Amino acid sequence: MTLKLSLAFVAATAIGSTAALAENPMVGGAPMFENKTIVENAVNSEDHTTLVAAVKAAGLVETLNSEGPFTVFAPVNAAFGALPDGTVDTLLKPENKAMLQKVLTAHVVAGDWSAAAIATQANNSPDGFYHFNAVSGDALSAQVKGGNVYIFDESGNAARVTIADVDQSNGVIHVVNKVLLPK
Repeated sequence: MTLKLSLAFVAATAIGSTAALAENPMVGGAPMFENKTIVENAVNSEDHTTLVAAVKAAGLVETLNSEGPFTVFAPVNAAFGALPDGTVDTLLKPENKAMLQKVLTAHVVAGDWSAAAIATQANNSPDGFYHFNAVSGDALSAQVKGGNVYIFDESGNAARVTIADVDQSNGVIHVVNKVLLPK
């Protein structure tokens, strides 16, 4: 019973309210619909215009519109803006498409992973981290700290899940506040 309550607390904290558990939360000022794909929903979020532009430039729209399921850790515009000056512009150049694909697929995991499932794996791990691989092949890990789920890239940079469990027809999105970078 305690485990179930703590998992519900982690999921509710990451989402921001327990009312959001019943239906998808708004993301970037737009409703997110469970019957739409990851891309179909993301294009409506004002907080994800950079991510959507990057997905288009990388040629990943068709992939992220496919059946999946995928778990996407979706960085907000401010996360891309926090990268060193010129990074996003450089990544969006056609000659850097492979590098952009690598960065973006470092935010995608095969399967439909809820925040509670990720938290359970981390909490049950001897080191307190759940270790898994992104579609890019990069190693990611997750940890629960202060009631929040954090995703770490291979360099140890942490992205906090700010909105969790945004269900899609082909997976789930967890909004994050940092860009995960492959080595």
